[in-house]
Amino acid sequence: QVQLVESGGGLVQAGGSLRLSCVASGSVLSSSIMGWYRQAPGKQRELVGTITSGGSTNYADSMKGRFTISRDNAKNTVFLQMNSLNSEDTGVYYCMYRLSGQAYGNNRWGQGTQVTVSS
Repeated sequence: QVQLVESGGGLVQAGGSLRLSCVASGSVLSSSIMGWYRQAPGKQRELVGTITSGGSTNYADSMKGRFTISRDNAKNTVFLQMNSLNSEDTGVYYCMYRLSGQAYGNNRWGQGTQVTVSS
């Protein structure tokens, strides 16, 4: 099994930046997809973006240009750089991992890290 631990969340003012990190441990395989989802209060979990082990990225349209996902395969770590944050970015951010070729239902999830943007 794979365990995911996120860090880097917190309180930030509107217009500010945060960088989240997520470290995967356990039965981590090289050919995998990692990424981030988020869940705002009262809303469903939504995609932020994903990155393959080869470095290909996929973002939700609303995140493009402000959020950047990167990955350090040697350290089994994925990062989320968030810039120009606004109050709508407030929520719990979840790291995910699954093997390449598997469906969404096979995602492994971290415990989540809270991001709060104050206006």
